[in-house]
Order: sequence, then structure tokens, then C-alpha cells
Amino acid sequence: MGLSCRPLRADAARNRARVLQVAYEVFAEQGLAVPIDEIARRAGVGAGTVYRHFPTKEALFEAVISDRVRLVVARGRELLAADPSTALFEFLREMVRSGAADHGMVEALARYGIDLDSAAPGAEAEFLEVLGEMLVAAQKAGAARADVGVAELKALLVVCKSGQEYGEDVADRITNVIVAGLRAG
Repeated sequence: MGLSCRPLRADAARNRARVLQVAYEVFAEQGLAVPIDEIARRAGVGAGTVYRHFPTKEALFEAVISDRVRLVVARGRELLAADPSTALFEFLREMVRSGAADHGMVEALARYGIDLDSAAPGAEAEFLEVLGEMLVAAQKAGAARADVGVAELKALLVVCKSGQEYGEDVADRITNVIVAGLRAG
């Protein structure tokens, strides 16, 4: 089957988006062993519809990762456009709030043996770019410390996500400590 450059029909685009959303939820919840038929059933489409958009489970998984990173980056840019001085802090808080589902996806990635750059080429670079833009904007506004870089922010996000293992309250408190530590004196 050849690839077509034609845009998807509206119903096909809705089905594709629905399959991506459901696949994200199911992969995060159950890992990658879940059958395509289960994803199709939960999405309310037939398995053939899933396979028309994603010929293999790996292709579906890669599309899910790419879609999730795209949404996270878009949200970062949205926050940045709204208020550059607070975007970084709100972004960190949102990342922690959504961490339970993302944590499941990270576990699925680790078990499956796919690294982010292989699954979604350029996704990590795009994520780090928007993170850097938010950091620079907060620093220019005098809201964030000048001695923090993107590498430290990425490490702090990992710390925030690990707090989910101890409950939402702990994760929120960790985030509060980190945000307070990132604020300019």
C-alpha cells in the first residue's frame, strides 16, 4: 500500500486522533502488551481502522510518543505567549500534575526498549528547546535564577516525576520546593 499525500477526510482524522488518545491511555495503563484489538475496541473503531493509520503496534506507539511530545511543546509555547515570567513555573506544575499518566508511558518505554529519539526523532530536542525558551524568558523577567540551565531543569523534572510514587501530595510539595528554589532571590 503506497503512501498518499492527500489530507485525511474529516472522519478519518477524527478516528486517527481518537486512536492516538486511547492508545496513549491504554499504553500508560497496561504497558505495550495490550493487543491492537483492545485499543480499537476502546476507541470505538475496528482493528482495520487502526492498521490503516498505523501498520504496526510500533508505528502506533511511535505516533503516540510524537503526538504527546507535540502537545507538551505546544502547551509550553502557549504558556510562554500568555506570560513569559510565569510560564516555566506553571509548566513544571502541569508536568507534575500529568505525571501519573506520563509515568506509565515512561515505564512502557523502558520495558519496550525504545529510546525517545528513536521513537520520535527530534522530539527531545524540541522539548528541550521550549524548556530553554521558558527558562530564558523567566530569567529575563527576573523571575528565575540566572545560574540554572536546561540540563538542571530536565533533571528537576525527573525528580518531580519520581515523587508520584509517594502520592500526589508529596509530588506537589516537591514541586513547590523546586519552584521556590528556581525563583530569583
